[in-house]
Amino acid sequence: MTSNTQNENAATGDVAPETANGTTPGETASSEIAREAAQIAALQAELADFKDRYLRAVADTENLRKRAEREKQDATQYAFSRFARELLSVADNFERALEVMKPERRAGLAPEVLSVLEGIEATQRQLLSAFERFSIRRIEAVGQKFNPNQHEAIAELPVPGQAAGSVIAVAENGYMIGERLLRAAKVAIAAQMPEDATRGTPSAPTGGTIDTSA
Repeated sequence: MTSNTQNENAATGDVAPETANGTTPGETASSEIAREAAQIAALQAELADFKDRYLRAVADTENLRKRAEREKQDATQYAFSRFARELLSVADNFERALEVMKPERRAGLAPEVLSVLEGIEATQRQLLSAFERFSIRRIEAVGQKFNPNQHEAIAELPVPGQAAGSVIAVAENGYMIGERLLRAAKVAIAAQMPEDATRGTPSAPTGGTIDTSA
């Protein structure tokens, strides 16, 4: 009687037929779908992990390449900077030699000496032109505010009309190579004026007077 009832229920769809392991076909299909979904999710997670590792590897490789190029450029520029720094003394000597020969002094020189001076000037221009081709430029200092990254102060003088800390004279020119300091400019800067001097009144003497009659 029970067996007949179960068969009738199965025929009318009231109870789903059971499989050999006691589960219905619907439950089996749902289990398969869930398992496949879990596998797909695991594969997607693994793919995302591989993609992340790949992108990190590419970024690390690019950073390594850029760092190697930068180090190579720095090494090349450093080696050239040492050579260029040696040439600065040559440029200084040219400048000192030509500064001595003022126009009034040149007027009395023999033509042969003037020819030599013209040759010195031409050589100086060639040297400065070579500096320019290799991005070596002179630091403009006079009238600028003292910059410890480019200037080296060797004197501090109270000068009326000059702002304290401004460069008033250059003892030795400074140079940049690209954006790097090749040699700091040796400069004299204006000192803070005494309070009495800024008011236009003479300050009290601090010692003996200086004889200016000689």
